[in-house]
Amino acid sequence: MVRLHVTADLPIRPVPLKYADRVEIRFGKAFPAVLVIDLAALGRLRLALDQAAAALAEGGDQA
Repeated sequence: MVRLHVTADLPIRPVPLKYADRVEIRFGKAFPAVLVIDLAALGRLRLALDQAAAALAEGGDQA
């Protein structure tokens, strides 16, 4: 498992890879960590982030 702590001041930059139907999400500057997401998976990632935000808003610590 790789764990990346994303904070409010961490630079986050999306880089579309149109030729591959993917996007890179780059975290950091000099030595960025990169998350590569297929176009078909963007909706699933968005849903997971929305669910995480809702769980935090409810104050839950559920896995």
